[in-house]
Amino acid sequence: MQTLRCIRHAVTVAGPGPSRLGFTSKSITGATPPSTPWFIDSDGPVQSITRHTPPHLAPKTHELPENLSAGIRQLFVQLSKSPLLEPSTLSVQRPIAALPGPPLPRTLPKGRRKRGRTYSGEGLVEEPGGIWDWVVTAQVKEGTENRGSIEAVVRQVRKTLLSVDPPLPLAPNSKRRMLNGWAMIDAGKFAVHILSCDARRKYFERSAAEW
Repeated sequence: MQTLRCIRHAVTVAGPGPSRLGFTSKSITGATPPSTPWFIDSDGPVQSITRHTPPHLAPKTHELPENLSAGIRQLFVQLSKSPLLEPSTLSVQRPIAALPGPPLPRTLPKGRRKRGRTYSGEGLVEEPGGIWDWVVTAQVKEGTENRGSIEAVVRQVRKTLLSVDPPLPLAPNSKRRMLNGWAMIDAGKFAVHILSCDARRKYFERSAAEW
C-alpha cells in the first residue's frame, strides 16, 4: 500500500508527460536522424544506371507482310498488348499447302462373274493455298490454358474484328470451354488460332511432310 502511494505521488509531481513515472524518452545524442541514408553520397548529383536487356532475353518481334488487310493489322496490334499471350509466338503467315494424297484404289471385282469393279475418278482440281489467305497464331502463357486465358483471348479477338469498319462476318460465339487447348476463329479471308503450348508443339511445329 505504501508503494502505491509513492508511485501516485511521483506521477502527481511530474505532471502529464510522455512517461508515466516522470521519465522522458530522449535520444542519447539528442540529434535527429538524417533524412539521407549513410550509404548514399549526397555531395554530387545522383546518376541513374540504365541496364539493357541481354540479347538472349530480348522479346522476338514478328515483321508483318506488306499486303495485309487493315483488320489483320489491327488485330495484331491488339494481341501484341495482351498480357495473356507470349509475344514471341504471335505470327501472321501464309497457310501451309497440303501435299496431294495418293490416288484412290480401284475396287477389285467380286464373285464368279467378276462384277463390282469400280473406279473413283480423278476428282476435282483445287486451287493451291487452302481455304484462307492468312493464318494468325498466338500462344497463351504456359500454365494459364486451364484458367480461362484462351476464352479471354477469343473474346478479345471477336471484339476487335467486330469493331473493324466494315465488321468482319463471324460465326456465333460458342460458350463451350476449350478443353483441348486450341480455339479457332474463322474470319473469312483469314483464320485466328489461339493455342496452348502443347497444342502449338503438337500441331503447328510439324512440317507438311510429317502429316
